[in-house]
Amino acid sequence: MKRHLSVFLKGAGMGAADAVPGVSGGTIAFVTGIYEELIDTIKQFGPSAFPAWRQGGLAGLAVHLNLAFVLPLLAGIAVSLVSVAHLVGWLLDDHPLLLNGFFFGLVAASALVVRRHLAEWKFWHLIPLIAGLLLAHWLPSLMPLITLLGSPALMLVVGGTIAISALLLPGVSGSFLLLTMGLYGTVMQGIRGFDLELLSLFAVGCAIGLFGFSRLLSWLLHRHHTATLQLLVGFIVGSLPVLWPWRELTRYQLGPQGQMIPLDYRYLSPGDFAVLTGDSSLLWPVLAIMLVGAALVLWLSHWQGAGASRSRHAPGASRLPDKEDGSHA
Repeated sequence: MKRHLSVFLKGAGMGAADAVPGVSGGTIAFVTGIYEELIDTIKQFGPSAFPAWRQGGLAGLAVHLNLAFVLPLLAGIAVSLVSVAHLVGWLLDDHPLLLNGFFFGLVAASALVVRRHLAEWKFWHLIPLIAGLLLAHWLPSLMPLITLLGSPALMLVVGGTIAISALLLPGVSGSFLLLTMGLYGTVMQGIRGFDLELLSLFAVGCAIGLFGFSRLLSWLLHRHHTATLQLLVGFIVGSLPVLWPWRELTRYQLGPQGQMIPLDYRYLSPGDFAVLTGDSSLLWPVLAIMLVGAALVLWLSHWQGAGASRSRHAPGASRLPDKEDGSHA
């Protein structure tokens, strides 16, 4: 029961993070020590489930799919998404500086946490680090191209595929990518209004992204662990500008339903922000909430222990190699 409650709360944290544009549920999964178990568990949902079912029945299938982990995690994500949707809308409208400040501190500290998991760092690992930084910077600017698909149904499927893949990457926000695709408001409204047709289309895209991208990530983590974590650090650090509280929208376009899609920002000092907007920069409250976010991540990392993120709970999965020797898990 204690394990189930712990996983439920971690799922709730992931759901809360994914409801905020600019924050990744994958970051929360990594910080709370369930990231690699999550990736390997998702990979179990596929053709290999049929032999497990034939040999062990429903009990064998439940073990193979690690349902003791999956069900409380999904329950936590679902409850959080539904409940946080209203809270996030209110915070984004009324307290955006404090909200962005909290998650800026949280994500910045997450980059430090990921760095602690790097083993036998080599000079060439700068390549995936830089690649992660560049991809995190470029991805949002590419997302408005989704509007060229024309069909709202196809946009929802493709958007779901991209957003759920981003959920699996620490530092890459599925919500922010949905925002730049012009789909964030549509999806959040569908969740609040329980629009089954819209949610079904979005779910199809999510299923495609989950099953495909989880296998790629699992393969990379098992065979190129340190390089993959360097890539994740690049994603996390590259996402920080999106969360900088004091910024000005300088370029945008209108989506097919007239919604504003942000394309570029100008990043300001707190003083310049106050002069430009005529509002208080809330410097000290924002810095305080940044420290709260960072402290929360560091505390969670310490609580999990140095080797928690390497634990292997998924059936048939073994511990990831500490070295990039190309060995198979």
